[in-house]
Amino acid sequence: MARIAVIGAGMGAMSAAARLAVAGHRVTVYERSETFGGSVGRHARGGFAFDTGPCLLHLPAVYRDLFVKTGKEPLERCVTLTQVDPASRHVFADGTAVSLPNASRAGVVEALNGALGEGAGARWGAFLDRAGDAWDRSRRPLLEEPLRPDWQVLARDPYPALVRRRLLRPASRAGTVAEVGSRELADPRLAALLDGYALSYGLDPLHAPASAALLPYMEETFGSWYVSGGMRALAQAVYERCLARKVEFVFGAEVARVVEKDGRAAGVELTDGTVAEAAHVVLGARPHPGLMPGQEIWQDGDVTVQPRPGGGAAGRFLVLLSLRGARAADAVHRTLVHPADGAAERAAVFGGRLAEHPTVTVLRPDDPSTRPDAAHEAVTLMATVAPHGPVDWTDAALRARYADTLIDTAGAAVPGLRDRILRTEVRTPAETEAETGAEGGSVPPPTLAGAGGGYLHPGNRTRVPGLLLAGGWAHPGGGLAHAGMSGTLVAGLIVEGEGFRGSQ
Repeated sequence: MARIAVIGAGMGAMSAAARLAVAGHRVTVYERSETFGGSVGRHARGGFAFDTGPCLLHLPAVYRDLFVKTGKEPLERCVTLTQVDPASRHVFADGTAVSLPNASRAGVVEALNGALGEGAGARWGAFLDRAGDAWDRSRRPLLEEPLRPDWQVLARDPYPALVRRRLLRPASRAGTVAEVGSRELADPRLAALLDGYALSYGLDPLHAPASAALLPYMEETFGSWYVSGGMRALAQAVYERCLARKVEFVFGAEVARVVEKDGRAAGVELTDGTVAEAAHVVLGARPHPGLMPGQEIWQDGDVTVQPRPGGGAAGRFLVLLSLRGARAADAVHRTLVHPADGAAERAAVFGGRLAEHPTVTVLRPDDPSTRPDAAHEAVTLMATVAPHGPVDWTDAALRARYADTLIDTAGAAVPGLRDRILRTEVRTPAETEAETGAEGGSVPPPTLAGAGGGYLHPGNRTRVPGLLLAGGWAHPGGGLAHAGMSGTLVAGLIVEGEGFRGSQ
């Protein structure tokens, strides 16, 4: 039995902590804030409640496995999971709209044919077939195994893009999300649909590799799930599982540096000078300068030295609306309102500017815990935006103006929205940065193969023996499911050693 220090109480870190405790280790989690969950937050006021981080769960098998492996109570006995159906509704700039059923390929094809015209569904279905091939090729090394030392094998895009033959010119293939949309999907509304998936994960469609096709494939194959009480209820369940396994949490404890002894990690030093010894240290937050004074933590040739094509990360802008009036019986949980000019939106968001016409996600959960009574409704509006820094998200006038932009856009999904508003609250990347410590309030995207390795995340191992990385800023990247996978990989590396190769 060894002492293990975990830095941060995000979902990946807690997943690792629970698994390590079950393996017999003494685990202590040090969290700079006063609560657990990382970006999985909840805001409540006046009887209304809103998720402030992830709002839906994809690949629930990741957390089902966590609960099976760490105790007798399965996930469904700890939280109530409900498949969201339809999975999403899409409103396009030309006024057409389509609702896509949850986890039904045939249903999606039929819905697209009916809304966008015969042949639209077939093109989307063929695209998902190719995305499925990419999933089969890359799932294990990309998601289920620690990042390989020869990670360069993931630099090649696994998506089998269609060959485009041209007279007197070399054949070409789509290499990015935007190119897949224009060359393979043909219809600009289908291209906007694909762009929406990329943007929702903080990816620039113009530069993200075609392998990002895994994201719609994952959602449409394994479904979209809502946790009653919001995603915070899932974080609460993981936290309680950690406590049941005797994991100790120390809140309000910021780690200043990882203690080194004889060339390996040997514990942590807090900002108040307290030193806690440990045989292993798990870093569940984004590494910062000074973490290991005088020593880089990355492995030789680590992917973090790769500049990401297209520039920086993105954050989330949320408008939390407390509404008078009951939720309509035919309301859809998640609606995306797409702009007419997606290229302008991409250029603004990933160029560090405001997008005048953003893609707006409208979230209307049918959950009594989100509202004071049946005569009211809680609605969240969300847009992917440039991080804090390039845009000053502390500017009150800018915040109010952009909230109005989202409200005006969301009117296409919720008629009469503005007239129902009782209270408007805004959360920006500035709040995300303050609460999670993520630079600029940026949200880590999932890892992707292709693009020369530019969309991979740091491996779970580091150059410093005894120091491992978990959470959204490490392999296999951001998102609830991916963070849970990182915890699995870190626990496996500590328990089974360097020979660990992931789940079989």
